Amino acid sequence: MSTGKRIPLRKCVGCGEMKDKRDMLRVIKTQENEFLVDTTGKKNGRGAYLCYHRECLEKAIKSKGLERSFKMAISKEVYESLQKEFDLLGTK
Repeated sequence: MSTGKRIPLRKCVGCGEMKDKRDMLRVIKTQENEFLVDTTGKKNGRGAYLCYHRECLEKAIKSKGLERSFKMAISKEVYESLQKEFDLLGTK
């Protein structure tokens, strides 16, 4: 039996790779159907994960990965605000 601590993995909705939860950006949908970037990973709401790469965000937009995760249509304004937040975080 392993005595080490288990590392939680999450799948990127853009590239589809499984990575450490702490190495990914969490996008949440609140009960008010508002979409936010959760930098702490602890806010309430349904979450989807993205790598810290602009290409992953672009793939998620093109393949509608976020829409599948949240099971609803996402407006263009939400994607634009996510792109702005990616810019503020200084992603690659």
